[in-house]
Amino acid sequence: MKILKNIGKLLSLSLTLTLVACVDYNDESRLIDVKIQVAAPSEYKAGATPGKQLVTLKRGNVSRTATTNEDGLVVFEACAPDVYDVSVAWTLSSTEYYEKTGINDPDHAYIVTASLNEQSITEKYEETPLQLTPAMAEGSPLVISKIYCAGSKPYPQYGTKNYLVGKYFEIYNQTDEAIDITGMYIGLLDSTNPQPWTLENLVADATIQGSAVVVKQVFRIPTDKTYKLEGGKSIVLTNSAIDHSYVSDYEQNLSDADFEREGYNDKMEHNPNVPKLEMVYTASSGLTSMNLSQSGPCGIIIFRTNDDVTTWPKTYGYGKVSGTQTYLLVPNNVIKDGVDYLQYDANTSSGADIATKRLYSSIDAGCTHISAKSGYTGETVYRKTLSIASGGRKILMDTNNSSNDFQVSTTIKVREYDDAE
Repeated sequence: MKILKNIGKLLSLSLTLTLVACVDYNDESRLIDVKIQVAAPSEYKAGATPGKQLVTLKRGNVSRTATTNEDGLVVFEACAPDVYDVSVAWTLSSTEYYEKTGINDPDHAYIVTASLNEQSITEKYEETPLQLTPAMAEGSPLVISKIYCAGSKPYPQYGTKNYLVGKYFEIYNQTDEAIDITGMYIGLLDSTNPQPWTLENLVADATIQGSAVVVKQVFRIPTDKTYKLEGGKSIVLTNSAIDHSYVSDYEQNLSDADFEREGYNDKMEHNPNVPKLEMVYTASSGLTSMNLSQSGPCGIIIFRTNDDVTTWPKTYGYGKVSGTQTYLLVPNNVIKDGVDYLQYDANTSSGADIATKRLYSSIDAGCTHISAKSGYTGETVYRKTLSIASGGRKILMDTNNSSNDFQVSTTIKVREYDDAE
């Protein structure tokens, strides 16, 4: 079960409700006690309750967490009426899945998530609980586990220009068995500002109607031989598989990266000993390296298909019938994992420019981001460690909500993840 940390002080109420004191924001409005009801997923059998689950209520950069009672009800005490992000997430082992649903599925674990972004919390929720209705999805054995694209400011002896060559990301195998990744696809979401395809536009478009994700580039793990990812290990993908660690405290030695993308005339230094990522699609002929924006948005998806990806439908920006860039539509049903990495925005409750979100809740109900709008902070976003399995294998947080699953660091190393707390 994915359990979030640092639970606030719990106060007992009658009827087994839980009261948690929210932070006092010195708001002029009357403070209110907010009721939140987590429903049982629709897949649960009759009479099965959600059980005690951890709910997160976030305002700005301050979060409070509280555990519901067995029926899924919790009360956050003394909250200032305002806009909050509200979320809950947990996982079910195959045994727990059978107990809750009556369905025997020994080969899979399941993710249960619900979230409301920028939810207005008012006095009405003192009497009528705010409803969180979770969705259930099969957990992915492969997850996008780390993204470093912020770039950094180099040591003075290397000049004053920001360093952007050492960008990389990792994909992690959650299982205890090797997984064949030969031919797996990596899609990069668009980084253009303003966003041509926000989540709102994807749903509103008469052709797409929420059935596909729009990507700017697609790359593929080579098929020249069989490539496998061992259980509890990650692969590192970069544009420049060399040692960047001499440039600043934040850059990494990527000389042992697993795959490298060598773009056409990209002027980067490359490693001839590292297998090359294949480019399958790009929105612009000038973009042949992986286009990872240092400030965000910089989302990533991974997917598998036997189709010829180049034959999939393409589109211009939302509402356009022509343009200099065309985007590829990736059907939702082939996507195995996705991370919505957005630009930082201090004026939103989530800390990110949530209006530019591109991934559906079934893929990523939240988002992740760094702490500066322009980047160059040396910050890496990476998954928290949920638990340590037998043999020392780390199981990373995967609740299909990057707001819950990811954290930010300037010291985390390549292929490194925290120990479970």
